[in-house]
Amino acid sequence: MVGSKSRNLIGIALLAAIIGVTNSCTKAGDPMNGDGGNNGGDGSPGANEVWIKGMAFGPSTITISAGTTITWTNKDAVTHTVTSDNGLFDSGSITGNSTYSRQFPTAGTYPYHCTPHPTMTATVVVN
Repeated sequence: MVGSKSRNLIGIALLAAIIGVTNSCTKAGDPMNGDGGNNGGDGSPGANEVWIKGMAFGPSTITISAGTTITWTNKDAVTHTVTSDNGLFDSGSITGNSTYSRQFPTAGTYPYHCTPHPTMTATVVVN
């Protein structure tokens, strides 16, 4: 009877260890979760990040402090651009799974669009 209890306790401990390892393999911020390791694992952009996904910029408006760098990541299979409406910046072609980063040193409102898909629009607000 004592040997049986010991085996049961060992089995329970082993099961708990396996569950712990399994859960740690899908923790928040794990690049394998599809979030690039940049956020809480909820499938959305991290801080100072914009995703180009589903033929849209997300978030469509991002507010940052002057001097902050934003990174755009193209999650679509088609090529997009991040092009300032007033000609201040242009990413050129951003292919799928590629990124573009730009620092915004000056306060202001910066509307932008995707040149091949002009209905895709968004705004950077710099305080």
